[in-house]
Amino acid sequence: MAKDYYQILGITRNASPEEIKKAYYKLAHKHHPDKGGDEKKFKEISEAYQVLSDKEKKAQYDQFGRVFEQGGFEPGFDFGSAFRRGEDFNFGFGDLGDLGEMVEEMFGFGGEARRKKDLKKGKDIEIDMEIPLEATLKDLNKEITLYKYIICSRCQGNGAEPGSKINECFSCRGIGQVQQIKTTFLGSFTRVTVCPECGGEGFRPEKSCNVCKGEGRIKGQEQIKISIPTGVDTNQLIKISGKGDTGRKKGKAGNLYVRILVKKHPVFKRKGDDLYLNLPISFSQAALGDETEMPTLEGTKILLKVPAGTESGKILRISGKGIPHFSGYGRGNLYVELVVKTPQKLTKRQRELLEKLKEEGL
Repeated sequence: MAKDYYQILGITRNASPEEIKKAYYKLAHKHHPDKGGDEKKFKEISEAYQVLSDKEKKAQYDQFGRVFEQGGFEPGFDFGSAFRRGEDFNFGFGDLGDLGEMVEEMFGFGGEARRKKDLKKGKDIEIDMEIPLEATLKDLNKEITLYKYIICSRCQGNGAEPGSKINECFSCRGIGQVQQIKTTFLGSFTRVTVCPECGGEGFRPEKSCNVCKGEGRIKGQEQIKISIPTGVDTNQLIKISGKGDTGRKKGKAGNLYVRILVKKHPVFKRKGDDLYLNLPISFSQAALGDETEMPTLEGTKILLKVPAGTESGKILRISGKGIPHFSGYGRGNLYVELVVKTPQKLTKRQRELLEKLKEEGL
C-alpha cells in the first residue's frame, strides 16, 4: 500500500511550501534518533519531505501516488541482463517483507554489507544556535567548540598501535568479502558477504591502539567554523558535511546540522522577511502632520513623514527596510504602525489649550 506523505507530515494536500517545511522541522526535531526519537519514523518523515518539498516529485506523487526516480526499474526492464552485465543498481527488497529478507539472504544484495558499512559511519549531530535578529542582516561567521568523536591522534584512525604490523586478513585475503554457498528449495546460490573476521576491512592489526582500543576515534573537542547566511530564519538548518562524529576506523564521518533560533527583538517584530514596528506619536503630530525620527534594525535613525489627519493604528510601509531575502536578492519591507499617545499628566498650560480646542470642537 502506497504511503500517504501528507498524512505522515500531518498536512493537507493544498499545504503551502512553508507549511510543508514547518511541519517537517517540527516532526524531525521530535523524532530525530540523536534526541531519542524513532529512527524508522524519522526516515519516513524525511522521505515524505524530500518528495513534497520538490516541485516535480510532488506533482508526480499527486498524480500517480508515487515518484519515478531516474535509474528506477521501468516496465520491460531486463533484470537478468543487467545482473549478468554487472550493472550497479539499487533495488530495495525491504517493501517485500519476509520474502524480501529471504531474497536478500539468498542473493546477498548488499544487506549485510550495508549494515556493516553503516556501523563504521559516524553519527550526524544536530545543535541549536541562537542569534540576535540584527545578525540576519548580513552573513555571519561563528566558531564553536564541539565535543564529539574525533580521529585518534595516536593511530591516525586505523585502529592499530603505532609500530605494530597490519596483516592481511587470512579469511578473505584482503578483499573484505567472503563467498558462502547456500542451498535452498530453489537450488544452490553463492552469496557474497562481509568477512566476519575483519569486518570487511581486509586487514587486522597485530595490536590494537592503546588509546582508542582499535576504534580509530576518541571523544574530544574540535573547533568548527559555521557560516550563517543572510536572511536566515528560525528553524532553518545549516548542513556542514563531514563535521558530525568521525566514523570508526576511517569510516565516513557524519554531518553537523545547525538549527538556527532567532531571538525576539524588543522593538521589531519579524513576519517572514518583513519587519513591524509600533511608533508612538503625539495628538498634535497626528492632527497637523510632522516628521519624526524612528529607529531601524541597523541601529540608525531615519525621518518618517507623518501625514496630517493620521488616525491611531494607521500603518505606513517603508520599502526595502526589512530582512534581506535568503536568496540574496532584495529585502522585505518595514511596516510602521502609528499609535497616537494620550497624555496621562497635563501641565496647566496644556490643559487650558486643550479646553480651548474642546470649545472649538476638537
